[in-house]
Amino acid sequence: MDLQCCHGRMTGRMCRSARGVCTCVFLLFLTHVVAQHTCRHVHPTPDEVILDVPLESPHLIRKRSLDQPLRIKLYYDESVYALSEEKYQLIHEVVMPTAVNYWEAALMVRKTENVIRLNRRCEKNQVFLLKGEPHPYCKSRCEDVTMCGEVQVPEEHLHACRVCNTLGDNCRVVAREVGDGIPNADFVFYISALETERCRRGHTVAYAAHCQQEAALDRPIAGHANLCPAAISTKAQELETLISTVKHEILHALGFSISLYAFYRDDQGRPLTNRTENGKPALNEALQARQWSDRVIQRVVRVDWQVRDGRSVKEMNMVVTPRVREEVRRHFDCPELEGAELEDQGHEGTALTHWEKRVFENEAMTGTHTQNPAYSRITLALMEDTGWYRANYHLAQPLKWGHHLGCTFAMRSCKEYMEEQTRRGKSIHPFCDKVKRDPLETDCTEDRSSVALCNLVEHKNLLPRHYQNFGSIPHVSSSRVGFYGGSVALADYCPYIQEFTWKNNDVVIRGSHCQYSENNPDSEKNFALEAYTEESRCFNQQREWVERTCGHLRQWQHWGSGCYQYLCVDGRLHLTIANHTYTCYHAGQIINISIFHNGWLHEGAVVCPPCSELCEEQNMVCRKGRNPPQSAEYYRDELVCKGVPLPPLSNISLSLSLLFSLLLYFLPSFV
Repeated sequence: MDLQCCHGRMTGRMCRSARGVCTCVFLLFLTHVVAQHTCRHVHPTPDEVILDVPLESPHLIRKRSLDQPLRIKLYYDESVYALSEEKYQLIHEVVMPTAVNYWEAALMVRKTENVIRLNRRCEKNQVFLLKGEPHPYCKSRCEDVTMCGEVQVPEEHLHACRVCNTLGDNCRVVAREVGDGIPNADFVFYISALETERCRRGHTVAYAAHCQQEAALDRPIAGHANLCPAAISTKAQELETLISTVKHEILHALGFSISLYAFYRDDQGRPLTNRTENGKPALNEALQARQWSDRVIQRVVRVDWQVRDGRSVKEMNMVVTPRVREEVRRHFDCPELEGAELEDQGHEGTALTHWEKRVFENEAMTGTHTQNPAYSRITLALMEDTGWYRANYHLAQPLKWGHHLGCTFAMRSCKEYMEEQTRRGKSIHPFCDKVKRDPLETDCTEDRSSVALCNLVEHKNLLPRHYQNFGSIPHVSSSRVGFYGGSVALADYCPYIQEFTWKNNDVVIRGSHCQYSENNPDSEKNFALEAYTEESRCFNQQREWVERTCGHLRQWQHWGSGCYQYLCVDGRLHLTIANHTYTCYHAGQIINISIFHNGWLHEGAVVCPPCSELCEEQNMVCRKGRNPPQSAEYYRDELVCKGVPLPPLSNISLSLSLLFSLLLYFLPSFV
């Protein structure tokens, strides 16, 4: 066997020479790492939040319509200025302005006419609320410093210190002056960049929460965010994820938090949760949060949750506010769905404060960012249902995950959904059952933005019974099935198609997102003629790719999907490969590719998706599908050789046992 006969430097090739023709089968020995950024939102406890900040008369505020675009004023701590120049510019000039601008455009509030002055913290949080007085008074004394998260609130942002004696008498304003306050703002956001203990836990990039609420309607008006310096990436391909992470954290401070559910109000400004004698919702000691009513979140019990060995009981918390319920029913096309399911797993700050990952996968307000985060109509509906905001739904991002997949998808286990789809002869997409140890076959993400892999992996330990989602798995013995599940625990171990990163010896080679040019493979290794550009999307491939010359043949084991440029013109989807254009006439049409490039004839096949998947977002009306007309011509190169026979693929006589052994040894594993 001549191991040097084929061109190229790709490792993992198996070659043989016969009748003057060198044949190689190529394996890609890179590690595929699924990126996860887990939110570490730790909600502020009741004694960490200052309530009853007076802005204006409650009567005036309640009368105002929700038509003022939200104004967020940023104040940076010294730690931000201490970042490296590159990170400072990224945060100060790109990330924070982009994230803030999105929410300022997406949400409207009742306008704050006065400047915002925040309350000082009272010693031991002991406060008197005097009848007829808009300002709270501290018992005995004000603290010397008022903090908002990691940041000290500047003196000029604070009200004067007001105190009473221990009996609530002799109430007065002490010597400290009233600050100038924050003008032209509805929310004040204090930003720090400190490498805290929370930063060192997991994959934390940032965390945020609110710290003060106004008196009239309990709306949060001040909050903080800490950006973890070591986790701030300046790589272009990670910028979108960084911005989305900051947007996610801002929303926790604005309203999506376990510490704020009990303060939600209806459209007339009336509390959705009853108040106690002190005017506040009751305290839940176990959660260290104010207890919300079932008009906000309800406990739902599914008594017939299907798992590997039968049925189980599944309990869940669901947001049942009116707009959220309407949006999730419309999204899943499930009229009996009670509401939007909240996460029930994760460390502190994940459960109850995010959407359930199994149901909402890439919705940006799930507990971990795995790919293509989208701020959907469902999240905007929640913000409206706080009673504090109106949403601009034109800025909602499309959520394709679960769209119109019905009640079984939205209300049952992923096992039940996959088995029901299989019985009907339909795809189990967006779930999957391909274990990565099989010959490496990729797929496309739901929105076709990335090449992806099924994240079904073998876990070290037997999964808990209620997370065993398979009765059987292809190529897996029945005794081991219970060890297999998706790599994302928050998704209840349901396996799904997921974007990944190519790595070699822990060094990132490239990502799989189609729209980043830095993800283009080396030209020598671009066997499938992919193109990663802003105009590219993921297309499925119909078979393995082969490269030929008159003396050599290379066959690649890695196949299934690739990134290609496309056009939407004259009611048709058009695919561009190596500067040649191919027209798609109907979904599922196979386009055979035979193109000379870099001295090799590349042969493969690409599958046309439905035109609507890519072209309707460009407002093009797709023509109804039909077969290509007889006059349709598709570009095709031919390889003509003199005196050298061309081997058909069936003549590749490699030992199947050797090939399978090498695949098991070399194919990558998920991290």
